[in-house]
Amino acid sequence: MTETAPGTVRTIPVRDNHRFDEVSLAAYLQDNLEDFDGALEVRQFKAGQSNPTFQLLINDRKYVLRKKPPGKLLPSAHAVDREFRVINALQHTKVPVPRTLILCEDDSVIGTAFYVMEMIEGRVFHDPGMPGVTTEERQEFFDDFIHILAALHSVDIKAVGLGDFGRPEGYLERQIQRWAKQYELSKTDEIPEMSRLYAWLIDNLPDDQSASVVHGDFRPGNMIAGPAQAKISSVLDWELSTLGHPLADLGYCCAAYHGEVGSIGVFSKLDHAALGIPTEQEFVNAYCHYSGRKKIENFQYYVVHSLFRSAAIIQGVYKRGLDGNASSTEALTFGRMARERAKTAWQIVEDKLG
Repeated sequence: MTETAPGTVRTIPVRDNHRFDEVSLAAYLQDNLEDFDGALEVRQFKAGQSNPTFQLLINDRKYVLRKKPPGKLLPSAHAVDREFRVINALQHTKVPVPRTLILCEDDSVIGTAFYVMEMIEGRVFHDPGMPGVTTEERQEFFDDFIHILAALHSVDIKAVGLGDFGRPEGYLERQIQRWAKQYELSKTDEIPEMSRLYAWLIDNLPDDQSASVVHGDFRPGNMIAGPAQAKISSVLDWELSTLGHPLADLGYCCAAYHGEVGSIGVFSKLDHAALGIPTEQEFVNAYCHYSGRKKIENFQYYVVHSLFRSAAIIQGVYKRGLDGNASSTEALTFGRMARERAKTAWQIVEDKLG
C-alpha cells in the first residue's frame, strides 16, 4: 500500500492541546504491556472527532491508545471503559474487532482514563463514496458492511457478558431525551428544527421493541478494510455503543442517503448504482436478508431519529472546537453541519411522514 493509496491511514505529531506525559505512559506500559522494552514513540491519528486516538510505536510493533479528551466534558460522554468492555466482549463473535490489551482508569498516568489495543493495518474510507477504488471493491465493502451490522445485532448479549451493558427497554425515548439535553448544554445558536423534531419523535415512538448491542456510529469511516482488498477487518470507535434498538443503527447508516449531512463527501448525490453502492432500499433489503427480518415498519422514523441524535452530537463537537479541546481542528466547521442535519430530518418528516 503506497502513501497515496485510497484510504491510507495518516498520523501526525501529537497536537499541542492533546499532549500528555509520555514518560509516565512508558513507565506504566513497562509494567503492564507484555514485551515492552521502553522505546516508545507516540503519534496521533489525524482523523477523529471524539476520543483522541494515538499510535504507539514500540520498535517494530504498533498499538493504538484511545483516551478521553482534555477539558470539561459533557456528562456520561467519552466513556473509554465502556468502549474497552464492548470490544473485549466481541472478541470471539462474527463482528471483527481489534484485540484489547490494557484498560487504565487511573487518571494520574496521563491525565485521563485510556485503553490500549492492537493496531490493525489497513485502509479507512472516511468518504463513504470511496473515491479511487473499483466498483467491485465498493460492492464487496458495502456487502460486508451490512453483513457485519446484522451480525452485531444478532450477538447473544448474555453469552458475551453484556447483559448489563445498558437498558434496552425504552431505548429510543431515552436517546431522544438524552441528546435533547446534551444539545441544550452545547447549544451556541438556535436551531428551531431541533425542538420540532423532539416533539415529533416523542409523539411517534414505534411499537417495535427489538433489542441488541448497538454501535451508535456505524459508518464506513469507522471500518478498517484490508490493505489489498475491501473486506472489512475491524470495526472501530465504540464510544456510543450500548444495548438498544438495532434499527437505530440501521437508521443511522441510511441517514447519509438524505441531504448533505456528512462531513466528507456528499453521499446522497452519488450515482450509487454506477459506483457499486447499494441504494437506500437495497441497503435495507440486504440488512433484512442478513438479519432475518421480513420487513421494517415506519423505517424513516429511525432515519429521522438518527439525524436528530447526530445533530446534537455534532453540535457538541462544534462546541468543543470553540472551547479548544476537540480531537480535530475540523471541529470548528461542524456548526453548519448540525443545522443541516436538523433541517434534513424535519424535511423527511414533512415530505414522507407528515
